[in-house]
Amino acid sequence: MSTLKFPTPLQPVPLFDAKLQYKGLKVHLEEACRRVLDSGCAIGGKEVEALEKEFAGYCGASAAVACASGTDAISLALKCLDIGPGDEVITTAFTFFATASCVARLGATPVFVDIEPDTFNIDTSKIAAKITPRTKAIMPVHLYGQCADMEPIWRLADEHNLHVIEDAAQSTGSEYQGKRCGTLGAMACFSFYPTKNLGAYGDGGMIVTNDREWARKLVCLRNHGMYQRYYHEEMGWNSRLDAIQAAMLRVKLPYVDLWNNARSAIASRYDSMLAEHKLDQYFVRPTVKTFGKHCFNQYVVRVPDGQRDALRKHLADDSIGTEIYYPLPLHQQKVFAYLGYQTGDLPVTEKACQEVLALPMFPELTLEQQRRVVASCVNFVEKHAGLRKAA
Repeated sequence: MSTLKFPTPLQPVPLFDAKLQYKGLKVHLEEACRRVLDSGCAIGGKEVEALEKEFAGYCGASAAVACASGTDAISLALKCLDIGPGDEVITTAFTFFATASCVARLGATPVFVDIEPDTFNIDTSKIAAKITPRTKAIMPVHLYGQCADMEPIWRLADEHNLHVIEDAAQSTGSEYQGKRCGTLGAMACFSFYPTKNLGAYGDGGMIVTNDREWARKLVCLRNHGMYQRYYHEEMGWNSRLDAIQAAMLRVKLPYVDLWNNARSAIASRYDSMLAEHKLDQYFVRPTVKTFGKHCFNQYVVRVPDGQRDALRKHLADDSIGTEIYYPLPLHQQKVFAYLGYQTGDLPVTEKACQEVLALPMFPELTLEQQRRVVASCVNFVEKHAGLRKAA
């Protein structure tokens, strides 16, 4: 293992830096904002309609319906499919809270399945055992930017007449068997939270589907259940996308593939640098499946031997940003205690929560910044001579 040396003082390396993307598109983004302000249309309107059409086309789908957040996208999709009290939705506990909270808020029951140890996506071999007469849908999460293995899910859905809802919040532009996520289920739910591959400057979300009747119902549900103004036929809610967010997302959308390619290149550099300095003996690098395209919303390593938190502190002391996605699985969260899960029920999930660490990842991350990250990791390993090698 060779030590990397850097002069001091060193510039911080953030986990994510939205300012660089803004600077690159500043003129176009500000023009889009002015266009909305000049129009006098602040909510919905032509900008939102254009974004919906363009995003559906990007995914290869028939329709897209914008909403206020990725969380609302999941809730709207579930509501559109009439999922509610007495129903069950099979999903993963290794995900952001909204995946399961949206199910629970509608009165349905989230049913958790363990994950694959390499991709962190739902373990499809364990889904069948969880299907009951109450199961209405399977909701895989395309975690960190890599699609779940969908083919086994499709077979189970066909066999048991179940809906498949993609939680695609982290995976705009990812692919499975040549198809973009967004077209791999009955509906797909996207988030435009600022740190996502396609990020707004505030909250925003999108539901994508090939069923135009569902799309029509989703438009109604997001707007207080109105098909006709002031005539309420569904119990909907207020989940409309601001026109100014839509306009800025339209500026960004044509760059998503370019940015995703940059993320993939950065991930490949991380892989090479970790191997070059023999850090892959201590940290487990991400696994990329051959069935699709990983868009690397995050670059997540596993740090075994109980050293994850120590490494994170070490990197923080070197002004390097990291994050833990996720420190406590959903089945162990206090709010879901009523479901009756016990520690040990999802062992792969629970172990992942103790080991995962996301390193800096954004399209503008430089080679010099990556070298800083890797150098700090090398220094950590050298200080912990007894660190056990990864299995």
